Amino acid sequence: MTTKLSAKTLDAISATASVPGYRRDDLTAGIVHFGIGNFHRAHQAVYLDDLFATGADHDWALVGAGVRAADEAMRQKLAEQDWLTTVVEQEADSSSARVTGAMIDYLRPGDSEAVIERLADPAIRIVSLTITEGGYYIDPASQKFDPTHPDIAFDVANMAAPRTAFGLILAGLLRRRDAGTVPFTVMSCDNIPGNGHVTENAVIGMAKLIDLGLADWVSNNVAFPNGMVDRITPATSPRETQLLADNFGIQDNWPVFCESFKQWVLEDNFPAGRPALEKVGVQFVPDVAPYELMKIRILNGGHATIAYPAALLDIQFVHDAMADPTVGAFLAKVERDEIIPVVPSVPDTNLDDYFALCQRRFANPKIADTTRRLALDGSNRQPKFIIPSALDRVTAGQSAKGLALVSALWCRYCFGTTDAGTVIEANDPNWDRLNTQAGLAKADPSAWLSMSDIYGELANNTSFVKDFTHALNTLWLSGTKATLEHYLAGTL
Repeated sequence: MTTKLSAKTLDAISATASVPGYRRDDLTAGIVHFGIGNFHRAHQAVYLDDLFATGADHDWALVGAGVRAADEAMRQKLAEQDWLTTVVEQEADSSSARVTGAMIDYLRPGDSEAVIERLADPAIRIVSLTITEGGYYIDPASQKFDPTHPDIAFDVANMAAPRTAFGLILAGLLRRRDAGTVPFTVMSCDNIPGNGHVTENAVIGMAKLIDLGLADWVSNNVAFPNGMVDRITPATSPRETQLLADNFGIQDNWPVFCESFKQWVLEDNFPAGRPALEKVGVQFVPDVAPYELMKIRILNGGHATIAYPAALLDIQFVHDAMADPTVGAFLAKVERDEIIPVVPSVPDTNLDDYFALCQRRFANPKIADTTRRLALDGSNRQPKFIIPSALDRVTAGQSAKGLALVSALWCRYCFGTTDAGTVIEANDPNWDRLNTQAGLAKADPSAWLSMSDIYGELANNTSFVKDFTHALNTLWLSGTKATLEHYLAGTL
């Protein structure tokens, strides 16, 4: 017997799950958030739910927004349950469920005027984003905003009805400027180095294409705080929906399963005001960069390090990859020998302890995170999570053999088959290009590194090219397991 999640059934659901400890009727909107996916609902929405339960800041509720066709499906599913979400926190020996109620509305994707009107509302003081690493229109090699992208060109020519998050944000800011309304703060919650700066470059970069005066106004008046976010949150499948029904008796259209660990470090730069999130564990610091770099290189870089060899060995789940002695040892050696040594110190943090925490989190069997999810979108993630560490090492005259092997494993993965011959379905927005280059690289490894928009100057480093070439040739000659064993033995 299950109970369908809705505002009317919260009393019944409270028998098996925590429910909002506040009156949702008392909430008013203060934040518009682009990208109502699993991570946002397990992270920012949870922190706000915790804050509202203290009785504070009920004028900071969330309004959802989206720009993709898939966002409408999410909107409809959440609308059916009054914008409520069940979040299940899982550890190896425990699971608990909670219903969060921090979101009170979700604007219809494609209704540009409704979105702009809400963004222009003086009550909205923060606009936040989780649009994935690939959603910022960044040129991979330069890591700068790409003003030539067709989506950007469309918005510049159609500012009355823009299609991208940045076009909508800019249209909202323009309307506020014209009305004399204080501009909102734009807060990225994506895993991008300097995510505030990246977001600022995108908004101002688009503004420059429209009106230099507007660009100057944005530069002088709009805040873009940097932030580091962290919580392992797999995609929802029918498995998770059924587990929620079986274990907690709740029927949720799109529940979220995640680990119990969460972290949020923010630069305290909110001129229009902000919720008092420090009351519920958010760290506000003058400089987010050290925390951000630690997380992106050690945790996200670690994810990339295990994703491709595990997938090539037909290992589906991340906890199984960690249990595999070869893959687990590969992760530990690359991290300790090559990644951690080029991560600058972080206040009050021991980097070895942080990596040990990451290992425990990766090994959590309840999460059932998949290697396919970690391998997703490598063309956007490798230039942020792996290539910078490799470049730092070779620039300093140090070996990046393990990181070169990670790149070779990514190339081998993009060939489209596992070592056993299982077909790897497209797993990147640029899959056709990657698959073509990986095919060419089987005979000529330099074909992979010729993607200069991804590898930049690293592709011209003699040491890295040599290590990558040898690693890829060995993968084709000996297979993934044997290649990892050679690397671990120091014989690669």
